[in-house]
Amino acid sequence: MFRPSAVTICLIAVALPLAAHAADGPDWLAVHGQATFTLQGTPGFDSPYVGPNSLTPHQRKETIDATLYVGVRPWAGGEVWIDPEVDQGFGLSNTLGVAGFPSAEAYKVGKKHPYTRLQRAFFRQAIGLGGDTQEIEAGQNVFAGKADANRLVATAGKFGVGDVFDTNRYAHDPRGDFLNWAAVDAGSFDYAADAWGYSTGISLEWYCGPWTLRGGLFNLSKVPNGEVLEKGFGQSQWVGEVEHRHRIGGHDGAIRFGLFRNRGLFGRFDEALALAQVTGDAPDTARVRRRQSRVGGYVNLEQGLADNVGVFARAGLVDGQIEPYDFTDVDRTLEAGVALDGAMWGRKGDMIGLAGIANGISSAHERYLDAGGIGVLVGDGRLPHHGTEKIAELYYSWRPWAPVALTLDYQFVDNPGYNRDRGPAHIFGLRLHGQF
Repeated sequence: MFRPSAVTICLIAVALPLAAHAADGPDWLAVHGQATFTLQGTPGFDSPYVGPNSLTPHQRKETIDATLYVGVRPWAGGEVWIDPEVDQGFGLSNTLGVAGFPSAEAYKVGKKHPYTRLQRAFFRQAIGLGGDTQEIEAGQNVFAGKADANRLVATAGKFGVGDVFDTNRYAHDPRGDFLNWAAVDAGSFDYAADAWGYSTGISLEWYCGPWTLRGGLFNLSKVPNGEVLEKGFGQSQWVGEVEHRHRIGGHDGAIRFGLFRNRGLFGRFDEALALAQVTGDAPDTARVRRRQSRVGGYVNLEQGLADNVGVFARAGLVDGQIEPYDFTDVDRTLEAGVALDGAMWGRKGDMIGLAGIANGISSAHERYLDAGGIGVLVGDGRLPHHGTEKIAELYYSWRPWAPVALTLDYQFVDNPGYNRDRGPAHIFGLRLHGQF
């Protein structure tokens, strides 16, 4: 059970007066905050054997995080943001057992007691290039104001690759919409990140009419799925994206195409298997790592169908012969879903979301897991009966007051960890979120 620490209480105590000051004070200062509590549990399901990274039945776990977003605008178009955060808790099976893990609020590093980290610290500069003037609403890490429709935006420092790339207004925020990892980002998008999901790097965006071109260079972690980031881009990710915004039937939509290349010390599955046959040990990609590249891409679609109805889809593919690095064990993915605003039934602000996800791995990846290899999140010790990992997620978000939302969430996971011998798992969740 979570009990607020002195750090958490101090964070809230500092946040409230700062928020009041920012609201009434100069336009060069902005303060926002959020707190999210998530509880997930799963009852019994078939589990004939257990490996180091298996999802296990009959468990319940919770996480909590509280974040401050403090921004300073030193000059027109320039912004400096820092995001200190308090975290605590664990994901199901310590955030293991499902490639499309059921909670993006659960980090790969679980802690029993609350701890504080500086998750983001970055500088952003926008340079106007003309066109229509757009109103920018205030938000987390966003100043209110006006901006040219045509502009350059450069961001540098520590932030999330997903802050800029693979965004989607219906499925990208685990604190407000879907919880599953493969719903909020393309499961095969092996984006650069530490164990908390953040990296250091630089991105550049060019907005021109209905088009946006994006590019970025980011540090990978020092070792796959690690807590410490590389420095100086010795192991790095390049990512590029093109976005086109449009209107169909009077409703907004967008389509995005992204490519990425990870360059660093990676292991190939077949080389790890060949070495294991010689040594007699379980295969381990860490023993065959050498400098090489892993390349992948994704497509991301969002489209309004009516004033209160939107649909979305993602598809992604990455080189499945080489181990994943910083995200999860997905070599190919397909996602589609729908989001409904509660104004349809007289509850404006409430939301219903439904998503279906199919994750897959390469034959080499399958052989590796079957021989006892362990992945980033999955690894039952063997995999005699491989299957596509299929996930359905349904949530209802009830908003009794604009800054507060209570969400009930259900996920059905068939073949967790690509294992037809395990599951299916029924995962029930509750999320309480507040922000200012």
